[in-house]
Amino acid sequence: MNRRRRGTAFLAVAGLTAGLLLTAPQPASAANLIKNPGFETAGADGMPYCWEKSGWGDNDFTFTTTADAHTGSKAMKVELTRRVDGDRKALITESAVCAPVVTPGKQYDLGLWYKTTTPDAAITLFRHDTTAGWQYWTDLKTLDLSGNWTEATVRTPEVPAGTDRISWGVSVYGTGSATTDDYTMDQVPDPVLPPECTGTAQQCADGKWDVLPTRNPVRSMHSVVLNNGKVLLIAGSGNDESMFEAGTFTSAVYDPANGSYKIIPTPKDMFCAGHVQLQDGRVLVMSGNKAYPVPGGHGYEGYKDSYIFDPKTETYSKTNDMNDGHWYPSATILGNGDVISFGGLREDSTGSVTAELFSEAEQQWQPLWKVNQTWSYWGLYPSMILMQDGRLFYSGSHVFGNNIPGTGSAIYDYGANTTTQVPGLRNKDERDQSASVLLPPAQDQKVLTLGGGNIDSNPEANRLTDIIDLKQPNPSYVAGPPIPQGTVDLGNGPVPQTGNQGKMYVSAVLMPDGKVLETGGALHNRADPVYETSIFDPASETFDPVAVDPEARGYHSSAFLLPDGRVMTTGDNPGNGSWNHDVSVYSPPYLFKGPRPQITSVIDTEWNYGDTQRITVDRPVAKAELIRPAAVTHSSDPNQRFVDLPLSVDGNNVDLNVTSNPNLAPPGWYMLFAVDANGVPSVAKWVHLQGPQALGATDASAHVHDFADKPTGKVVKPGKKRTSQKVSPTVSGCDRHYGSINVCVPTHFPAEVKKTTAARCEWLKANDYGRLKVNGKDDPLGLDRNRDGIACGKGDVARR
Repeated sequence: MNRRRRGTAFLAVAGLTAGLLLTAPQPASAANLIKNPGFETAGADGMPYCWEKSGWGDNDFTFTTTADAHTGSKAMKVELTRRVDGDRKALITESAVCAPVVTPGKQYDLGLWYKTTTPDAAITLFRHDTTAGWQYWTDLKTLDLSGNWTEATVRTPEVPAGTDRISWGVSVYGTGSATTDDYTMDQVPDPVLPPECTGTAQQCADGKWDVLPTRNPVRSMHSVVLNNGKVLLIAGSGNDESMFEAGTFTSAVYDPANGSYKIIPTPKDMFCAGHVQLQDGRVLVMSGNKAYPVPGGHGYEGYKDSYIFDPKTETYSKTNDMNDGHWYPSATILGNGDVISFGGLREDSTGSVTAELFSEAEQQWQPLWKVNQTWSYWGLYPSMILMQDGRLFYSGSHVFGNNIPGTGSAIYDYGANTTTQVPGLRNKDERDQSASVLLPPAQDQKVLTLGGGNIDSNPEANRLTDIIDLKQPNPSYVAGPPIPQGTVDLGNGPVPQTGNQGKMYVSAVLMPDGKVLETGGALHNRADPVYETSIFDPASETFDPVAVDPEARGYHSSAFLLPDGRVMTTGDNPGNGSWNHDVSVYSPPYLFKGPRPQITSVIDTEWNYGDTQRITVDRPVAKAELIRPAAVTHSSDPNQRFVDLPLSVDGNNVDLNVTSNPNLAPPGWYMLFAVDANGVPSVAKWVHLQGPQALGATDASAHVHDFADKPTGKVVKPGKKRTSQKVSPTVSGCDRHYGSINVCVPTHFPAEVKKTTAARCEWLKANDYGRLKVNGKDDPLGLDRNRDGIACGKGDVARR
């Protein structure tokens, strides 16, 4: 086994034969699952029985059995005297004799006594998968500096399916030492009370949708959950040319507490911009729409302007300009608080090949010469997900048409400035407006990609899901379960989906119980809404169909988690140019399982990496996590993540162990949820995870494990410097020769529509396109056969 990728290359395996033992082995007690918990029984290679040396990297180290014990006569000391990288750890031997047996779905309380002379020591956990063997699981708790014997306790997450044993111990990843003794491990008792259904049987099984009485006043296609619990809804011109020409650009702030909307003056057309929350909770909004297409001329154009929205003042302020225009850009926050952006359309409507970097320290976009460039065109809204080591995973989800060349997914290393193709993504050119999420918890480094289509060729959208485990040395997508089918409205009311019919315009939302809600979508380019909602369980990799949003949610729709645990959905912009202003809110099944736990106090809302933070709860909870608030548009929110907080439980006092790796939880404001054993979450509390200044005394690279360290895909280095990528003016899948600019007559009709004027006009009528003026003299779709300047008139249909 290649153990370097999980940070534990064995130095030697402790001998377990009777001839090597100095005293009889200490069995595990009835309560304590650890054998030889106090190191009193000797083994081989200078290590106690059932314990082994482990570690990796360039460092000088010693393992010592010392008489400086907490109890008894022996303790284990691990010391690093020089470190370039890597760690050293003393672990329970990974064998059937020594490693404790565990039960999937259960949790275990781990404990030990320790002394440390370094702040860089942590309790590290490994698991034995019955199929894949031993593998790194997670770091649970950072140990505080302590010159005296101190007890550390922590509760594991639920044991994953397929796990039969675990191994754990203390890793040291900075110069100094950790001395440990008296290890304990106990299974957490099952909850006494089963869930109590507080709604109808159907609500308890499937949840419930409500359409709110107050409609969204703006045509918003961007939804950002703010750190005060409100929601910023950005429309700009709202894909309405008349508003663009009038200079009427709008945003609104929605307050879930009272259901009110406040219209916000908006300085520029932020229609199809990019956005992300900065470390301090303000929202960075980049680029937007400089110009709508001209039939026979240019396509959409993106401007260079960038703005910051302040939730406190509810106003926009301008930043410096980007180096290029970026209509439909990506936006990913990095572990140091910087923001990186790729793709989109330039001011001349060609594709931007310029990467942009917003500096957290300088609060401005960096000049071109300071930013690494590949001169690659990543497309529109490419889904770029931050990995645990700072690289970016392009999942293959994007907007409009075909995927990038190659396999359609890749790992981009900004420091090395290389792109490595990643295999396995099926139907890579039918992932237009699919959704991709980093599955809960972020520590597991698994990504789910689901659905999608292609607005250029306009096939029926697919049901595909693909899952990739970025912990593997050579990661590859593998097929996941198909999205459940619902009903589709083809123009005459909803009918059951058949064959392989799936959906594009998918929304995927991380929920506080550790599952993923997927909802909304359509079968074709801005047409044929699909009514289907289901919940994906990462543990079992299965979908559970649930109650369905009664509103159509296709192009320009959003779905996002509210701090109270509900999911809000907005928008729908069919090809006929209409807009759905109704707002729906979903109450998941966990809100009908009895009283919710309450976080009664948060001792400190300002958190640092590696902290132990205390909260109090009104009753026992099974887990807690940070969820980064949504910044979603066009099925895309690459910054969405669920970060597990291992617990140390003392009655109603719960200590939360914060990750030491800022790439797992980039700096910013997070929703903190506590969840009971039945999966019922609290209402969230807001906490602020500090940025780069919190890492001043700590080597962040020490917390990085060698995941995805041996990808064998084609490696692409930076290409030659160039200005742009040529992009067709019909990139949005709309033929602008017909109707107003906000009307999208498809360049390719669905396959079932015959290539005749009558059939096409019948489809347009069924989809409420109304009267369509012909723009100019060209009639590429043959809709104005009598050339009277009106498409699909009586004379056109009669002439066929």
